[in-house]
Amino acid sequence: MAGQSKLTALKIKAAIPGDKLQDGGGLIFNRTESGGKWIFRYSFSGRRREMGLGSMPDVTLADVRRARARWAAVLQNGLDPISERQRIKAEEVASLNRDDPTLAEMIDTVFEARKDQLRGDGTRGRWLSPLRVHVIPKIGARRMSTIHQRDIHDVLAPIWRTKHETADKALYRLRIVFKQARYMGYDVDPFICDAARHMLGHHDHEEKPIAATPWQDVPALFERIAGPHPSHLALRWSILTATRGMSARGAQFNEIDGDVWTVPADRIKGKRGKVKDFRVPLSDAAIDVLEQCQAHARNDFLFPSPRVGYVSVQALTKVLDRLGEAGRPHGFRTSFRSWIQDTNAAPFDVAETALAHIVGSKIERSYARSDLLDQRRALMERWGRFVTGEAAGDVAQLRG
Repeated sequence: MAGQSKLTALKIKAAIPGDKLQDGGGLIFNRTESGGKWIFRYSFSGRRREMGLGSMPDVTLADVRRARARWAAVLQNGLDPISERQRIKAEEVASLNRDDPTLAEMIDTVFEARKDQLRGDGTRGRWLSPLRVHVIPKIGARRMSTIHQRDIHDVLAPIWRTKHETADKALYRLRIVFKQARYMGYDVDPFICDAARHMLGHHDHEEKPIAATPWQDVPALFERIAGPHPSHLALRWSILTATRGMSARGAQFNEIDGDVWTVPADRIKGKRGKVKDFRVPLSDAAIDVLEQCQAHARNDFLFPSPRVGYVSVQALTKVLDRLGEAGRPHGFRTSFRSWIQDTNAAPFDVAETALAHIVGSKIERSYARSDLLDQRRALMERWGRFVTGEAAGDVAQLRG
């Protein structure tokens, strides 16, 4: 092969862009404006193929001759050099993925292992969202072993103060990912997430409570959102039941039996397996809303969306915005709880249970298993009468 060589360093240097110089054995040098490309031309199964062997000056004439000899030997053994190189590369990547996955791959692995604990397989809680938006696009392709605390710092620093809650979630979940990778035997150190947090610095993040309509103003607002539109009815239902957004907006007719609405665990806040179905007693006012929903029913949902599924929280918020109401849908729960406090309407355990809050220690709950449905039924009826203006001045204590 060496005796047939035609190229020399001088010939290569003298070539002008567009020249194609033969070295023998199928090796070709294609001169370009930026340097040149090495090509191995051969025939396999009656087809001419061209295999790139690199660029000059990165690959020297001596290097490319050795590469040509290697792939010529593969061809002599009845294999296609291009296909064989692809196979070898795929095996190398697979081996590297086993020994040192990318951050994006590790995130997917951890999420798949954890999503059974999350509501809606993690989609509703958007467990991946902070990572998918702020981390993966920047360092997701990096191998786990190559990531340093400085990398994490640089990714999260732009949002550490402006979107601190999101950045904090991303950092917390990254630590989970690195910790799990360590358990799986990969050469990583979860401490880099702690180090990154230290580098990002302390941030006094003041939680801003969700705006709530003062309970004294709820009857007037309730009257203003009258109407058969699903968004208006969903707002009224949210007020009267004091349930969380997803529970209320996703209500279905088959979940209601008489004056009891059973919210399935899948729409209750909390990890899967840690929450259970929650019974909500319906007041006469809530039954009136239910009857309006039945009169305009289009599918199984009480509050159907014009497109698919049930109305969104954005649809409810738009109604409040048009009315000039600063309170938000979730704030109706605060309105309800404040009304109970200020009017002494119910004991603490009844009030908290009405909001689907956990009351007492695990041991206490193992003995006190009642969901206080009858007491809550009386409480919700009284709240409904207040909201609809039937008992605006009633502040007497409800006794269980």
